Formats: sequence, C-alpha cells, structure tokens
Amino acid sequence: MLALSKTIFKAYDIRGVIGSTLDASVAHRIGQAFGRAALAKGEKTVVIGRDGRLSGPELAAALAAGLQAAGVDVIDLGVVATPMVYYGTNVLGAASGIMVTGSHNPPDYNGFKMVLAGEAIHGETITALYYDITAHDGRPAPVQGAYRTHDIRAAYLERIIGDVKISRPMKIAVDCGNGVAGAFAGDLFRGMGLEVIELFCEVDGTFPNHHPDPAHPENLQDLIACLRESDAEIGIAFDGDGDRLGVVTKDGQIIYPDRQMMLFAADVLSRNPGAQILYDVKCTRHLAPYIAKHGGEPLMWKTGHSLVKAKLRETGAPLGGEMSGHIFFKDRWYGFDDGLYAGARLLELLTREADPSALMNALPQSDSTPELHLHLNEGENVLLIEHLRANATFPGSERIIDIDGLRVEYPDGFGLARSSNTTPVVVMRFEAETPEALERIQGQFRRVIVAAKPDAVLPF
Repeated sequence: MLALSKTIFKAYDIRGVIGSTLDASVAHRIGQAFGRAALAKGEKTVVIGRDGRLSGPELAAALAAGLQAAGVDVIDLGVVATPMVYYGTNVLGAASGIMVTGSHNPPDYNGFKMVLAGEAIHGETITALYYDITAHDGRPAPVQGAYRTHDIRAAYLERIIGDVKISRPMKIAVDCGNGVAGAFAGDLFRGMGLEVIELFCEVDGTFPNHHPDPAHPENLQDLIACLRESDAEIGIAFDGDGDRLGVVTKDGQIIYPDRQMMLFAADVLSRNPGAQILYDVKCTRHLAPYIAKHGGEPLMWKTGHSLVKAKLRETGAPLGGEMSGHIFFKDRWYGFDDGLYAGARLLELLTREADPSALMNALPQSDSTPELHLHLNEGENVLLIEHLRANATFPGSERIIDIDGLRVEYPDGFGLARSSNTTPVVVMRFEAETPEALERIQGQFRRVIVAAKPDAVLPF
C-alpha cells in the first residue's frame, strides 16, 4: 500500500506513476473521498470509465470499490474515451463521473479526470480530496453502494451521427496512436458516411508505434506519410483518451487547434451572433481578430481543460478551445471537450468544400513554434514563473498578460512562458510575423530565463 503523495493532486486532474505514486490502494482512497464529496452535493451515483492503459482494469476496480464503500452507486462504462464518461454524466441521470486515464502521459502513468455534480473540478476542489483522505479513517459507510455496468457506445455514436451531417463522401485517414479513441473513431466516421483509413487504431496501452499526443509534430509523421501515399483528403489524429483532436492537410500541413478554432468559431457564430468565444493563452494572436471579424467577442483564458470548462459555464459561451486540442462545443453539444465530436464537426465543414486542404491552409498564420518544454525539478517551474513575473522586463512589448504565466505581446508577435499544471515543466510558445522577429522574441525570453536560472537547458 503506497503512501498518499500530494504531488498527484494536480491543478485539474489527478495523475501519478504506477507503483510509485499511484496504485489500487490510492485509487480506492480517491474513490471513497470523491464518493463523500458527491454525497455532500446530493449526488448518489457516479459514472466511471477507463482508457486502454495496462493499469486501467486494476485502478478502475479499486476506484469503483472505493466509491461503493462511500455509499455511492457506480455505473461502469468499461473501456471508453474520456468524452464518453462526460456524455454519460449528461444522459444517465448521474451528473458526476470519473475517467481513469493517463491522457497523453507515458505508459507508466495513469490518473483520474473528474466531474462533480456537473462541474469539471479543479484547483482547491481537487486538493480538498487529498485533505479529506488524510483526515478520514477509511471506514466504509454503513450501506455500500451498488455496482452495474452499462454499454454507452451505441447511444454515443448515434447521438453524434444524428447531429453531424456531411455534404459529400470523403476519404479520410485517422491515426489514434493506439489510444482508446481507436475503438470508436472508425465506426463513428464510417457511420457518418465517410471512407476511413485507420492507422494504429488497435487499443494498446504500451503505445508501440508513436506517442498518442497530436500536439507534437513527431507524432503526426505517420499520418502525413499516409496522406502523401493514399487518396485520403484529410488526416485527423487523437490523443490517448480521445478528448483532443489533431488535423493534417493533404499536403502535410499541421492545422493546429487555434486555427481549427477559426473554422469552428465562424460556424458557431453564424448561429450565435455576438457570442463570446473562449480560447487559452497559448493560441495564435490571429484568433481574436478572426472571431471579432465574424461577429464574436474573443475571450482569452487560462490553459487547462477543467478551467476552460468552468469559464464556459460561467460565461455561457457556445464554444471554447485550447491550443492543446481540447475543443468545447456548447453549440449543439454539451460543453465538454470531445475530440471525436470535434473531428465530426470539422468534417461537416470540410465536406462542404471541393478542396478542404486549401480552405485550412488559407487560414491566417505566422511563423510559430509548437509547444516547447523547459524541463525542471518538481516545483521549480512554479518558482521560475513567479520570479519572471516579479523581475523580468521585455523591451518593445505592447502588453503583458499574466492570467496564466506570462504572455508578452509585441506589435509583430508574442512569447509565452507558463508553468505546466501536470508536470515540472515550463511550457513556452512563440509566434511572429518574420523569422527575425521570432528570434528576437525568443532572445528576450532566453535572456530573462537564463538570468533567473543560469543552468536552464532551453528548448530553443
């Protein structure tokens, strides 16, 4: 039985290393604590599911037992994509749910994404689970909760296929990186009337081909090659638990989620004129003017799927999105991040076009970097950002946005440094109108980071 480590209680989920900070005993205690939190909100039932990781069955069983020990009934969906648990909390008469997933982390990680009484919990609410576990004697409730399984697959696929309509047949390539989305994506898109080439859609928690994280270009190279060598028109990719989307054009261009958001925003605003559209601090500076041009109100917010969902609920915005690939549709959908649904919505738009790649390639863009990671020791990432906030100067900048790290905006680009909420990393991203401007902005960040931490091994 592992000692409970506070380090696994992250800003918007729980995540740890199997055998080191996470095992069945920890999962059981988390289940009990979450069950008590659910009961305190008047919730009697919790929906659970798990991705394809090898540690999933043991953790999910222990989690269910913990929830039942708290006196909560459990509906177990089995092996599903994360959005299918979220969907379950909207349609099964139970507004709380836990997905056992390590998302895009390496195979030895696993964790829990949680919805409590209809809200994706984050921050202090997650930390409160830790304190509840440490304060509780672990004794079960007088009456144990019930347990049942439920197959939600058909209802979920039918709900999307009934909502999203394509305008013409199209052949697409789909790369699931052996993540759990592979169990559903092919059937979903074929059900919509598309022809599908499947890459790595066999669920395998060892991820033998490439890492299931479409935010990083190296994980999209197989998809790019498939588009080059086949007659597929578009390529889409998913992360390990199916809540994030990656997109590649016929000519091998990666359409990052902040540019996908332009297409989604224009479409959503055609039905919701004047609405707010949410996006996170990592997104391109071209997104706000694009939203405004299409009659919307752009609203930048913190990175983190739970944080964006909470802001979406607060504002009533019909659409939100993150650079990482989490897209949240409240328009025609439920407001949670769902890579499979976002992929379907994208294909609805693209099948209206004779040349969908040309449409996407024409979206505004600048020279930019993908996410760059400065790896540090546990806790150093937070301290470094605090130091930069207090001391760093950026000559020539127009404004500094500090809602989440530091986003420094210049007349010709921006630089971002923010602390990851899941790993001891400072995440950076840069964008500029010219390669020279990109180098200048990166040079300013290099200067202030090295001044604060001379031994930093920078990724640029």
